[in-house]
This record gives sequence, structure tokens and C-alpha cells, in this order.
Amino acid sequence: MASTLAQKIIARAAGREIVTPGEVVTVNVDLAMIHDSGGPRRVEPILQDLGVGLWDADKVVLISDHFVPGDTDEGARILELTRQWAQKRKVAFHDGLGICHVVLPESGRLKPGMLVVGGDSHSPTGGAFGAYMFGIGATEMAGVLATGEIWLKVPETILVEWRNRLQPGVLAKDIMLALCGRLGMDGGQYQAVQYAGEAITALSMQERMTLSNMAAELGGQAGLIEPDETTAAFLRSVGGDVGSWQGLKTDPGAALLAHHVFDAATLEPQAAAPHSPANAAPVTEISETLIEVAYIGACTGAKYEDLRGAAAILKGRKLAPGVALSVAPASRMDQDRAEAEGIMAVFEAAGAKILPNACGICAGYGTERLGEDVVAISSTARNFKGRMGAASSKVWLGSPLTVAASAIVGRISDPRPFLDEGAEA
Repeated sequence: MASTLAQKIIARAAGREIVTPGEVVTVNVDLAMIHDSGGPRRVEPILQDLGVGLWDADKVVLISDHFVPGDTDEGARILELTRQWAQKRKVAFHDGLGICHVVLPESGRLKPGMLVVGGDSHSPTGGAFGAYMFGIGATEMAGVLATGEIWLKVPETILVEWRNRLQPGVLAKDIMLALCGRLGMDGGQYQAVQYAGEAITALSMQERMTLSNMAAELGGQAGLIEPDETTAAFLRSVGGDVGSWQGLKTDPGAALLAHHVFDAATLEPQAAAPHSPANAAPVTEISETLIEVAYIGACTGAKYEDLRGAAAILKGRKLAPGVALSVAPASRMDQDRAEAEGIMAVFEAAGAKILPNACGICAGYGTERLGEDVVAISSTARNFKGRMGAASSKVWLGSPLTVAASAIVGRISDPRPFLDEGAEA
């Protein structure tokens, strides 16, 4: 029987030869990731009520990222509770090293073929590595932590194919905003979204992570990319286990719920209007929109490659009058690399404020929030009303390149002319 990549991973986790879409199966979890917001403070009371401990502490990873740096009384208390729980339960703990969806891959704990759950809606990021990873709530997570198992309805697969190559200045973030605009926020129908095509295989791992992460914005359960040599090289670079990945692909003839085909060569930089990623359109159609704040941050917009690209646009330039730029590198590892290469110095010279390696403004945590009536452009994944601060604020979404270009011009701008200028210089 021809099977999809999702079916193959789930069948292994269920101890079955094959599984069929629509079946409900119980699967063994290879790894569980939790963070400070939805983790210990939510699951520990449930575990105590059940009178149980962790099924396997070695298969649990805890990351503090939402309340970092603990600049409110509530945040400080939750971070301390998180640290105490990590010590008590003896789990792997990454404290303030960055956003969980970036730190987990950096730790080398993911590998192709794994079935992984995360206590966050953007957990599909793990699908970039050929792992079936999806987000669950605290009650389900407590069950996983206690038993190592979870039930799962075997999904259909929606194949999203991007033919040809992206043009310079167009990133994975633009792909995802375009998909949200074309397919809608329920375009994934809580199924397995799989990305394929020449444009996808040409992407780096950090760019692939953005695609898988934002499967959540499409309403998908998982966002999968077939593992290849690019995957293996990244995992080796972080000391991870590559495993046997060669057979982890969708078989020819496997049944699909839908197959969407797009031309990457014609895609333009995108921006999404408030208050939904689905309000996406080419930046060339909305370039007169004035902004006051530009934010380069989050798991979809501030990894090392995002920082490098944005800095290439900002180098030697200043922010537009009245525009404030904040930069929150997605992880300490990415920031350290950017520091060593002079990238962070470019942001500082341009007048940017450097924020901690944390979710921060993206999720509306801490003291750095958008004020009343502020118009911002952000490299985050979501722009729901009130998510990043005051309900009256208006957030546009764009790639880190688009955010950088907009910060210079003072209105939403196409980054491609700045790349052309750099090439001429």
C-alpha cells in the first residue's frame, strides 16, 4: 500500500505496518517539549492529582522562553517555578537560551521519523526535520508525561508543491503569507501539510523551519518536509542523530486530500494586513502604508539567516524619522553567531533596540508591548488583534527583509530594490 510520509511515521509510532487516514491509533511519543508558559505550572497540578511522575525524564525537554527575561512580577515567579520543576523532575532544561522552536532543533534532539509533541501551537516546526511534531494542550501533555502515549487520528495529507526557485528578496515567510492568503487559515484542515518542489528542496534548514512552523497558521496539525542531505548536514552540525531517513518520503500514488501547485519564480514579497495572516498581498500593492514600529523577532523571523538578511539591507543606512526598530534574536546561539560576524553591530548602528532571546512582543509577554494606536510591521507569525499589545494597535506581517526595508523608508516597502543597491555598491 502506498503511504504518505505522515502515515509512515505514525505507523512506526503505533507499532503497525500501515495506518489509514481516519483511523484512531495510540502512538508512542519519542519526545515531549514543554515551555514555561504552558509547562510546569499547568501540568504539575495534574500529575500530582494523578499521583504519578514522568514516564521518562530523558524524553522530556523544558525550555523557558515566554516569560524571559522575567521583567514583571508574574513572569519572575513563573520562571522560578519552572527552574524548580526542572531540578525536581530532572529533565533537560534550556533556560533563557531562546524560543523553544529554535532551541530544540539546535539541541540536536530531533531526527527524521520521530513522533514528537509540543506544548505550543507552533510545534509543527519539527516537521522541517522529517519528524511528525504537533502541538497539544496542557491536559493532553500531562497525559503524555505520565504515560508516554497519546491517541491520534491518522491525518490525510495536503501536498503543497512550489515549482522553480524563489527570486532574491523572497523568503519562506513570503511563501507562508501567500499560502495563508490563498488557502485561508483553515487551509490545512487540521491535516498533515507537506511541502515539496524545487523551491523547497533548495531552502536551508532555517528557512524550512519557517514553513513547517507556520503550518499552524494554515490550520494544519503538522508541517512536513521530506528529509534529505540538507537535513542530515544540519543535524550533524548540532551533534544530532541523523538516523535512517532515506525511506521517509511519500510514496508515488499515495492518496492525498489535496495537491496544490504554485510557481515560486513569480512570488513577490508579501505583507499581511491587520488582524490576520490571511490578509496577505504583495508589498507592491500596499507600499503607501506608514509605520511607526518595526520588529524583527520570533521563531519565524529572527533566526541567524533572518538577521543576516535584514542586516544586509540596514547596513550603512538609518531608520526613517519616527520609526523605532527592535530586534529580538530567536536564540542565543544565533545571536552569538551574528555578534561574531558583525551583524548585531549593524542593527545597533542603525539605531535598533536589542531585546532578549525570547517570545517577547510576539506573544505579548513582558513589558515590551505595543502601545495604543501604534502601527507596526513585524516578522512574527501572527498579527491577531491585541496579541502584541494594545487592542488598538495595528500589526502588519512581513519577512525580516521587508521589515528592514520598511524601517528605512518609514512605510511598508519592497526589500528587493535595497538588495539591488547593495549589489551595485
